[in-house]
Amino acid sequence: MTKSGNSQHSGKSFDLLQLEDEFFTNLENLGRSRNTLKNYKTDLDCFNNYLKANQDDLNIGHFKTGHIEKYGHYLQNKYSSDNSRRRRVQALRKFFDFLVEKNLFDSNPVRAIPTSPKFLDIPRPAKFTHIKTAWEYLLEESQSKNTLTSLTAKRNIIIVAMIYGGGLKVSDLTLITKKDIFIPNDMEEEEPRVLIHPRKRDPYTVKLPKVFSYIYSDYLKSLEENQRASNLDFDKILFNANAYRIINGGLSTRGIEMVFKDLSQKLMIEFTPKSLRQSCIFKWLKQNKKDSVIKEWLGLSPSYNLKLYKDHLSKHVFDDGFLYEIYKYYQKKDFSKN
Repeated sequence: MTKSGNSQHSGKSFDLLQLEDEFFTNLENLGRSRNTLKNYKTDLDCFNNYLKANQDDLNIGHFKTGHIEKYGHYLQNKYSSDNSRRRRVQALRKFFDFLVEKNLFDSNPVRAIPTSPKFLDIPRPAKFTHIKTAWEYLLEESQSKNTLTSLTAKRNIIIVAMIYGGGLKVSDLTLITKKDIFIPNDMEEEEPRVLIHPRKRDPYTVKLPKVFSYIYSDYLKSLEENQRASNLDFDKILFNANAYRIINGGLSTRGIEMVFKDLSQKLMIEFTPKSLRQSCIFKWLKQNKKDSVIKEWLGLSPSYNLKLYKDHLSKHVFDDGFLYEIYKYYQKKDFSKN
């Protein structure tokens, strides 16, 4: 048994750059965005430069906790920003987790370095008017006579509703299947729920607005009709498609980000998954949801502080009643003349 943080191949030479390339490929396969990959590369380049300056090579085969602690001291002297130090430690920790999975290390020596406290930037939620604009646009698109255009709009309605209604992260959305959605028998009186599958904790459910029961039932009917007609079989509630047909089930984080980018450009609004999720937090605070409940639904630790949101609560007014009202309007509207 090797000591904590020791390499199982202590003394051997590792091709660090090749291992980092494998690490980036693994992240890409997990659906991480190009921007995320770029950030990881920048953070690990810092580690590479440290190695070149302090040991003249990139070999980490002999690395133990003490070596990592020296890197921690180096970061303390090099960066004044807590966020910069924190990000580089987290990137290296993630990389060594990958090496542990490859059985190159029996434990992660980076976990000996405490991360700097995260500096929380001022929340910048999506504007309420922009959310309404996107919602109306998607509902109108869902009435299109083109089957795939209509279905894609309904898919995007589900995405917006789950982020604004339930505070879901993009990584949550990529994993959700049909069996994770719970629609009540009495859709007027009870709220639907979605089961979340975090990678590092037990699954939990989140409440969604009542309108979700209606839009999901409508979406699921259209989706399953398309699946039967196209001889497709998948359980994910989202799908990837080109201009002509559904390609496969599931939608990557990059694909979801592109949905928001496309809406932002078409409607000339500022609209991202992150800003919409922050709007959801403000909405819940306005609805007087308990902090503990909000943090549970967001998948955050009990120690997370919502103070910054509360400090700016008076500047932002959000609700979700309009989701149902506008939805019902578009259900009654006659598009046959368009």
